[in-house]
This record gives sequence, structure tokens and C-alpha cells, in this order.
Amino acid sequence: MTKIRRQLTRTDLAPLTRAALGPGRTLTGVERLRGGSKKGVYRLTLDDDSTAVAYVWSADEDYWDQPDPDPRDVFSHGTGLGLFTAAHDRLAASGVRTPRLLYADATHTHLPADAAVVEDMTGGSLEDALARDPREAPRLMDRMADLLATLHAHTGPRFGKVAVVDNGGSSHGVSCEQRVTDGALRCIAEAARRDPLAAAVRRELEDTIHALAAEVRPRDRHTLIHAELGPDHVLLTPDGHPALIDIEGLMYFDVEHEHVFLRLRFGPHYDALRAPGLDEARMRLYRLSMRLGLVSGPLTLIEGDFPHPERMREIAEHNLQQALSLLKNAV
Repeated sequence: MTKIRRQLTRTDLAPLTRAALGPGRTLTGVERLRGGSKKGVYRLTLDDDSTAVAYVWSADEDYWDQPDPDPRDVFSHGTGLGLFTAAHDRLAASGVRTPRLLYADATHTHLPADAAVVEDMTGGSLEDALARDPREAPRLMDRMADLLATLHAHTGPRFGKVAVVDNGGSSHGVSCEQRVTDGALRCIAEAARRDPLAAAVRRELEDTIHALAAEVRPRDRHTLIHAELGPDHVLLTPDGHPALIDIEGLMYFDVEHEHVFLRLRFGPHYDALRAPGLDEARMRLYRLSMRLGLVSGPLTLIEGDFPHPERMREIAEHNLQQALSLLKNAV
């Protein structure tokens, strides 16, 4: 049975807007922004033509329909106000631009859900800017490289989600590479249950993951990373400087994990973001693991009522083919 999801209206969001921005302005318009699958993202327009953005974490807004995640699992479902505020505060303290938090409410006073209001980044996404004007790409990517260098200059005492580690906690598992290996094996099993081709190559994929993991040597450095940093997760300020969004997954982890995702999502623009000294053994393990996650994740999502299943199926099929091609170049 299809779940009936209700988008929030101006009437719903007016109390939150008043609490966040004061009673002197009136909410005149609400637009639910596309792209979010774990939280609702709404642009709020006020009677003085100013805007802000509301984040809402609720079952109606989360298409993954996951049980309550364990934050000590570094790869658990990364969503929730607590993860968001911890990540926001860590980025702000590190000098990394992100939309400024204007108001947070975990009491459900103004909505029957956790909610936050942040500044509206009016410069659009980096993804759109790169496509719109290729001549501006070098300048934009130089600024992105500066932001990335600032982010990756910070480290933590242990690996794990920022909300856990910065509160003195620790994550499940003994190392980054072990958690990636375990996650990759789970992704293989989940994909094999949902896709005949994945089932046919399951043993070969599992053997390759184990072989790649055996090549990784222990290391203690845990770098501050976004973990899902593509150009769609970067907004621009009015003067063209980048700011990170979808930050709930912020964690201390191997920097190679970040670079595998950066290369995947930035494509030809990745050269501006390259960094020296990356561990190639980790890169090989994380590259295959990430492709596998982009198979099992979309296949899981479309079992529910996600509104764009065709796109998710295309993503899963493409990344399964990429994973198979990586098998030929493995150890």
C-alpha cells in the first residue's frame, strides 16, 4: 500500500517562521525544493521579499523509511536535527562556510517534527553554475579547492560521526577500512537480493572486496569530511563563494573516502580538487565499495514510494556496470 505523504503548507510553516524570524514579517509563500530524500527542504518567502529555508525531519519527509538509526554506526542513516546542529557547529568552528543556522526546534512546539531554519543561499548550486558557464568553472573550482583544504585540515581523535566524536563518544568497529569492508559486503548482499546480475556476480564481488581490504595498512589519522560531497551539495553565496549543505553525514574518517566521492561526482572538474599523498590501496577499496553502495541504496529506495524511481533505477544499473569494470582492474 502506497504511503500518503503530506507536504507542508504556508499555514503549517507560519508558526515556525514567526519563531525563527520574528513576528514583524509575514510568510507569504512556501516552495518545497527538490532533491531531498531524507528531510523536507522548504523555501520560505516573506512579505518583504526576503527568504529563508526550513529543514523538516519527519516520517513524511524521509523516503527511506528507516528505523531509528544508531549514530555510533558511522554509515547509519544520516538524518536528524541533532546530527545537523552538531555538523553546523563543527563547520562554523572550522571556518567552513555553510548556511547560517537561524533557529532550531527539537521540542515540536511549532511543527509535529524536528525543524530548523537557515539562511537562504541565493547564488544557486555549484552544479548549476558549472553547467551554465564553463568559463567560470576554474574560478569556482579554485574556491571549492580552498574550502576543501580548510575542511580537511581538521582531524578528530577517532573515526565517527561528528555528533558522536565531539561529545566524547566512539563508533562501532575498529577502523575506517573495516567499516567500509563490512558495509560493502552488506551492499553486495542487498543488491543480490534485488538484482539478478548482482546475484550472479556476488561471490566474485565479495572475494574482490576481501582482497582489496587485505592490501590496506593500518593508519590513525581521521580527517573531517563531508562524506557525500558533490556539486549538488554545494550552494553559492551571492558573491560566488561555496557553502556546504546536506551536512548531517559530517564525520571524521579517511580522507580517501571523500576523494573517491569527489572524483565520482565532480568528473572533469575533479582535477582542481586533487590532493597529494592519498593511499592508493584505500582508494581502490573505497572506490568499489562506493559503487556498490550506489547500487544497493537506489534499489532499496525504489521499493518504497520515492517519486522518481526511474532515475534511481538508472543510477543502480550504471553503478553496477562500473563495479563490474572495477573487478577487471582489482588486485
